[in-house]
Amino acid sequence: MMTDPQRFEVQATAESHFSWLRTRLSLERTLMSWVRTATALIGFGFTIVQFFERIKGSDSFNAPAFPDAPRYLGLGLILAGVFALGVSIWQYCSLRRYLWNSEFSPIAGIRNEPGATPLLATAVVLAFIGVFAFLSVLLRIF
Repeated sequence: MMTDPQRFEVQATAESHFSWLRTRLSLERTLMSWVRTATALIGFGFTIVQFFERIKGSDSFNAPAFPDAPRYLGLGLILAGVFALGVSIWQYCSLRRYLWNSEFSPIAGIRNEPGATPLLATAVVLAFIGVFAFLSVLLRIF
């Protein structure tokens, strides 16, 4: 019976520590990019719905062929933004757990657990805002 060999051996050197830090910061940048993209999707979706709802009440335009199309497009954009945030938060948390695995403890730093960043809290709050925007458009609250 063969035992599972280690995939690699972690050497505690300055080079490996800084490589680990670059990977950690890359993970943060990736989540920031997803937050920026999701903010744009949610914002554009909500804006499209609001714009066409306001323009629908105007007398200077003819009745559209598909009056609910902007609402469906807006709902789709908002839902895409919330879904993207959910996937990116899940990916961020799983990769963060992996980076703080016991394999990397010699090079990770002086703490035994990942530090809290405001970025994750921002992403979660934005996801709740997106859900609220989706429900408000779906139920025509605003």
